[in-house]
Amino acid sequence: MKKEAHGFKLTRQYPARRLTEPDPYTGLPSWHKTRKLPPVMRVAQVSISRFKMEINAMIRIVFTVIAALVVSGAAHAKSDADPFYLPQPKQMFDGKVDTRIGKLEFDNQYPSKASMDTILDSMDFHGATQAYLWGIPLASFANLQYFLHDEFKFDQTEFFVFDTLDRKLGVLTANATTPYIGATPDLTKTGPLVVDMPAGALAGMIDDFWQRPITDIGLVGPDKGKGAKYLITPPGYKGKTPDGYLVYESPTNNIFLAIRIIEPDPKKGAALQAAFRIYPYADRAKANKGVYTPPPGKYFFGPPRGMAFWERLHEILNREVVAERDRFFMAMLKRVGIEKGKPFNPTPRQKKILEEAAFVGEAMAKANDLAKRSTDPYWKGANWKIALGLDPTQRQENYDQLDERAEWMYEAVTTSAGMVTTTPGLGSIYLASYADKDGNWLEGGKSYTLHIPANPPAEQFWSVAVYSWDTRTLINNEQKRAAQSSRQDLIKNADGSIDLYYGPKAPKGKEKNWIQTIPGQGWWVYLRFYAPSKAYFDKSWNMGDFERVK
Repeated sequence: MKKEAHGFKLTRQYPARRLTEPDPYTGLPSWHKTRKLPPVMRVAQVSISRFKMEINAMIRIVFTVIAALVVSGAAHAKSDADPFYLPQPKQMFDGKVDTRIGKLEFDNQYPSKASMDTILDSMDFHGATQAYLWGIPLASFANLQYFLHDEFKFDQTEFFVFDTLDRKLGVLTANATTPYIGATPDLTKTGPLVVDMPAGALAGMIDDFWQRPITDIGLVGPDKGKGAKYLITPPGYKGKTPDGYLVYESPTNNIFLAIRIIEPDPKKGAALQAAFRIYPYADRAKANKGVYTPPPGKYFFGPPRGMAFWERLHEILNREVVAERDRFFMAMLKRVGIEKGKPFNPTPRQKKILEEAAFVGEAMAKANDLAKRSTDPYWKGANWKIALGLDPTQRQENYDQLDERAEWMYEAVTTSAGMVTTTPGLGSIYLASYADKDGNWLEGGKSYTLHIPANPPAEQFWSVAVYSWDTRTLINNEQKRAAQSSRQDLIKNADGSIDLYYGPKAPKGKEKNWIQTIPGQGWWVYLRFYAPSKAYFDKSWNMGDFERVK
């Protein structure tokens, strides 16, 4: 079927050539074949038509080239606008560039050999400083365990006893008022461990070696002071768990446990201590009485300094499980020669980096601790901040509390649910102050006063303990006194308030309320409320800052 429409022939719905389409051989319109012209005219007309065709062809070529250039330019412009391509200023990686880590040199965007060394050293150094902050809680517990078991030869179930000022001088921010009893057993050696808690006025915790609470015990624990047998199993324990025990699985192979004797009667307190025991579950039928041993020599319950920090960290990492959250930190440590399953033999380069990273890491820990950037002052217009600004689990919705953990565990040890209580009459609260009311750090060579308003909000007792900022341990002064508390015979004002004094020399007539500080040594305090009352939580009771005596 053929049909003409608008000058087209349609054959089976496909368009045929236009009726006026040029003849493919002559270049002339097809209708010229039907007209009769003189030969000369026909030749001339053919030549003119061919010339026009050549001109048109050249014009088409020129426009094709121009179009191609336009399309190419558009494509290049589109490439520049591509959201996955971020143009970098060439001068940023060309020539010499001053940076925080020094002057870096680049040639054709490649770093020079000297700059390569600088960059990689900086990478390893900064990784080590962050690993220092990360490793503080583990290194602290491992350091105490080292002294107890390696230096003092304690048995796995033998208790340490820190009951006097001298015996507490090696503990970060110990309370000078109550005795501490505890142990650092290795569950790979003991197997499931029984913690036999007597009924009475005791309070304590069982922590894993990252200083996370496994459970509180005593007054603040599930036994609520009525006594119980706790069974602590190693990570991944698959054995049977017996009836009659409160069973908890530790996330770490090593654990820390301690109790504080709250009972004010010394005889009753001694009886409670004697009844507190730990022993392997396998030895339950022949469990002996607890062994309580004061430290026979000097020790330090906190992160050690210098290369000792890395040595202690390497040793404990080789005896512990690696949690998923810690694998990237293990990679940072691998750069500087600390690797699980391998000996610690750092190269001279690695040792130099580690020595400096231990110093700078501690400097970061100090600044991070003092700033307490995640914590606001507790009372309006005062410098006091909650010391333990950390969820004891160390976990938030989208991150784990690296800075908050380092902040607390640089100056202290252990956590428990009872230490962050929000229930009046239970647990304890710690408030820290490092500066006077003008914001200046507390100095041992200057004198200060602190006013405690009447009726402090503590149902059991309150205390103010003074610590050396260098060691974060109780101040070791000639006076041999480091704390004041409601359990002492302090001079009170007529309205029931108390004025406390701090400085190198005692104010006349105020010796009972004075603590001696040491010139040239920074110091700071914890204000503790044991069993804090409602007035603490609703802030109807509050207090001011240290005031400088000039």
